[in-house]
Order: sequence, then structure tokens, then C-alpha cells
Amino acid sequence: MTSSSPRRPSPLAPEIADRLKRGADGLLPAIAQQYDTGEVLMLGWMDDEALHRTLTTGRCTYWSRSRQEYWVKGDTSGHFQWVKSVALDCDADTVLVKVDQVGAACHTGARTCFDADVLLDARTDSGAPGADQ
Repeated sequence: MTSSSPRRPSPLAPEIADRLKRGADGLLPAIAQQYDTGEVLMLGWMDDEALHRTLTTGRCTYWSRSRQEYWVKGDTSGHFQWVKSVALDCDADTVLVKVDQVGAACHTGARTCFDADVLLDARTDSGAPGADQ
């Protein structure tokens, strides 16, 4: 699938497909979150086919924008995402997939993609930048 490709018929049930608000490239951001701790693990991209595969196989399938192909989390790394629930946000333009993550979620080998570059942490910072001025 590329942004210039015609849209294929959706494999999703019409009541789901009709609600989705996709980007111009046909993709939705998909946030993976650890189901029992709430830890945000990663952001991937899904089109209708990837979402359909995720819903029907119990494993997260994403669309790789760089490789222009589908990939199932864990097939090459062994770091699987077992799907516990899937929800749309209120605008139907983002998918939240609660998973049981086995191993690292990030391609760097880190548990989460969101731990290396923390810009603000209210537990350790006194507030927003410049708040004391």
C-alpha cells in the first residue's frame, strides 16, 4: 500500500470500517499499551488490513511505512504483542491496542519507545520549564 495506490475494499466489518478516519495515506496511528500496568510501549501504523489481522489473530500487525509491508510484532525479534483489547478513540482516528508485551517493544531493544528522551517528569521536576520565573 502506498499513498498513491487506490484504496482496496476493506476486510473490516462495515460498522468498523465506516467509522475510521484514516490519514491521506490510509493509515491510523496505533498505540500499544501494556494491558496490566498502563505502560505506553510504542506507536505503530495500521491500515484496514493490519487492523483486521490484529483483531482476528490476537497478535499486533502493523504497516511499515519505510518498508511498505506488513509486519507482525515478534515474528523476527521474538518480542511478541499478545492482544488483550482494541479500542478506537472518540474521533475514530487512533487505535489503542492493549497488549501483553513479551520482551522489548522498541526496535532499539528497550522495553518502551518512550523512556529514552523524557522531556518532563512531574515526579522529579518542579513544573513546566520557566514555571519558577
